Amino acid sequence: MSEIEIGRGKRGRRAYTFDDIAVVPSRRTRDPEDVSISWQIDAYHFELPVVAAPMDSVVSPDTAIALGRLGGLGVLDLEGLWTRYEDPESALAEIAELTPDQTTARMRELYSAPVRPELIASRLRQIREAGVTVAGALSPQRTQQFWKTVVDAGVDLFVIRGTTVSAEHVSGRAEPLNLKRFIYELDVPVIVGGAATYTAALHLMRTGAAGVLVGFGGGSAHRTRTTLGIHAPAASAIADVAAARRDYLDESGGRYVHVIADGGASVSGEIVKAVACGADAVMLGTALARASEAPGGGFHWGSEAHHPELPRGERVDVGTVGTMEEILTGPAVGADGTTNMMGALRRAMATTGYTDLKEFQRVEVVVSHYGPR
Repeated sequence: MSEIEIGRGKRGRRAYTFDDIAVVPSRRTRDPEDVSISWQIDAYHFELPVVAAPMDSVVSPDTAIALGRLGGLGVLDLEGLWTRYEDPESALAEIAELTPDQTTARMRELYSAPVRPELIASRLRQIREAGVTVAGALSPQRTQQFWKTVVDAGVDLFVIRGTTVSAEHVSGRAEPLNLKRFIYELDVPVIVGGAATYTAALHLMRTGAAGVLVGFGGGSAHRTRTTLGIHAPAASAIADVAAARRDYLDESGGRYVHVIADGGASVSGEIVKAVACGADAVMLGTALARASEAPGGGFHWGSEAHHPELPRGERVDVGTVGTMEEILTGPAVGADGTTNMMGALRRAMATTGYTDLKEFQRVEVVVSHYGPR
């Protein structure tokens, strides 16, 4: 793979964002009604390849249930306001009313309340009683502390999500989470990430994870590139991790690990490109924070926005464009790609002649250099 000379002492590989690429039509087209966008991870089948990001502005127990009934998967942040407060509605309303200069300090105060194991159990129980697939997320730092509470509560899918999660975390202060041992001993499938390179993803796959999150998450609310100088252009990252999945499939004798794009896809065309680059599903934050039911009330933020030492995100105003159902399955209210996102994915697959997501991962892609379209 060719590298570009940045200067005499440094070379770098060219990587591509979703804006840099485009999907190319083929010789065949199909009716959108003939296209399936369903997917399955472990024993759990979903009609929509959509996983709601575990962020307080996106997922509450109620929105997780609503998304589950629409055919997707909602992942509750088990370190968020829902597990710190008996009634977090007042805290959510206050965050929506804060001025920009107040946001970081006040959110730090609100999130300083301790996570309560009994609230983890009750929130997950609420989702389970609604009859939808139950998923909850912990950071790698909190997994050791709360995993048993989560499993005992009856979670179906366990998500370990951080800005960057590696299979080889080194710490001189405390014993790090041994992902391979942890996943092996757990009785539920684990989705872990983010990862952004072939090597990092391959190591995560070797831990026994059922799925790998690709990217740094956060999307429009993330400022990791500004604060840390770290960035992984989404199209290249997904393609690299998809290559790791292919090689691990051979290495393991047929074990398939799902690739879930996390971050960078906030309109329907970006979801299309994520699948075209190799994703089995997409984790959506900003897109679902725009729903009228979203707990953020038109605002969006992640855990990075209230980090006690170095915030790497912020609360952003994303507005409201429609109900969750309108955002995912329509009808669309405009041509900006923020509503009927699954209808757009289905039509893109039909226009290029593919009938399911796995087939569509083989679609031709070109580098366009024309920016957003």
